[in-house]
Amino acid sequence: MILKKVSKSKLTLAFISIVITFFVWQQGLRDSLNRPSVSFDISQKEQEIAELSVQSIPVDLKKFFFINDPVDQINKSLSEVSFEELTERNKLIRVISSESNDPMIYKNISKDFKNKNYIFLIDEIEKKSNNNSYKPNSNKFDLFKDDRFLYHLLSRKFDFDDSSLITKSFSSKMFLKILAIRLIPLLSVLIGSILALKILWTTISLKKFVWQEIKSLDLELIDMVLLIAGGFVVLGEVVSPLFSISLVELFSKNISNELSQSLKIFFGYLFMAIPPLGIVYFQIKSLNGEFTFKKDYLQFNILPIKYAIIQGIKGWLTIVPFVLLISLIMNSLIDNQNGSNPLLEIVLNNNNYLSFFLLFVTTTLLAPLFEEIIFRGILLPTLSRDFGVISGIIISAFIFALAHLSLGEMPPLFILGIGLAITRIASGSLFSSVIMHSLWNGFTFLNLFLLRT
Repeated sequence: MILKKVSKSKLTLAFISIVITFFVWQQGLRDSLNRPSVSFDISQKEQEIAELSVQSIPVDLKKFFFINDPVDQINKSLSEVSFEELTERNKLIRVISSESNDPMIYKNISKDFKNKNYIFLIDEIEKKSNNNSYKPNSNKFDLFKDDRFLYHLLSRKFDFDDSSLITKSFSSKMFLKILAIRLIPLLSVLIGSILALKILWTTISLKKFVWQEIKSLDLELIDMVLLIAGGFVVLGEVVSPLFSISLVELFSKNISNELSQSLKIFFGYLFMAIPPLGIVYFQIKSLNGEFTFKKDYLQFNILPIKYAIIQGIKGWLTIVPFVLLISLIMNSLIDNQNGSNPLLEIVLNNNNYLSFFLLFVTTTLLAPLFEEIIFRGILLPTLSRDFGVISGIIISAFIFALAHLSLGEMPPLFILGIGLAITRIASGSLFSSVIMHSLWNGFTFLNLFLLRT
């Protein structure tokens, strides 16, 4: 590796960027420990869908879908968490599904609710506990028809018919959802494991892994520091949000909170991408004297498109078993992992379709394209040139995982980063790793979409 003379101004900018990045990432990782894990909500939503699908599941299949009664399972999970830490809805679910009939319990917990409708329900449950024969008119609970699972729980508690809302067709829809939620990951793991074994066998047979030629731009490591620390972090994660959030708040005063939240994420990502992509543009222009879109500087190698897409799909399927395995290991070693990406919770609890569309575009199109250009288009080839392919894959994957600012998700993201880097090098196509990244985000998004009740 030949060291080139670097200007003092460049060194100064790089040093300042690294220092700021250290404090930003340190604070971001620390903050992630205070964010709850979305896995608890995902597990509960799955049990809710299972309960709502009961009447449509064939008797012979029920033992494959239910080890325990879904409502009992939800109540058990909720009882393992401090009551004060639960959301108001989960507090209410725990109260409704509890078998306790001590009226003093309901008097003591009513103060934990701010929602007037929920307080009304606590009063009704208290009346039921005082007089087991108490049976209010079911019309009293019409306020809760928008939350079908909650309404269903109330029908069980107060013994009224909920079939007008939990219809056969709705239950069948929930059954199809639970099938998809459980079968898609299972099939992905099965096919991915077969592909991984096939690749391993081929590698052992040939006694080497076949890499495609990887071309790096004539950039130095200091250019990588300026791109990642200066562009991605300082300008992208620190400065850009000041403009994007202000812009959305200026024009979103009369729209729903869900849509406002999605617009902030959408424009936040656009504004965050502009500085590092601008740096890439000027870096390429300084090397070539011009920037021409027709030239494939980063080896997108979109054509033949069928090959690039197939390689992306193969890469996604192959990495799924490894990411899920490391996630299972982490779950077994650490109870109640915190630090889930807040975007997951936003998608899970979103009910606005325009908002959903914006989140879908952000997660499956903008994020994969932007992140692949930075991490596998620029960083990976440069590191591979200077330190070797294996080191380049590992270092770029580590920085990729670190950049997501989530301690709990770092190990799975690191494995995903390795898979994306291998796909990029093995296929010789950056477009393939974009497809793979898009599929990963897309199927995560689909799973969260299906979990909505």
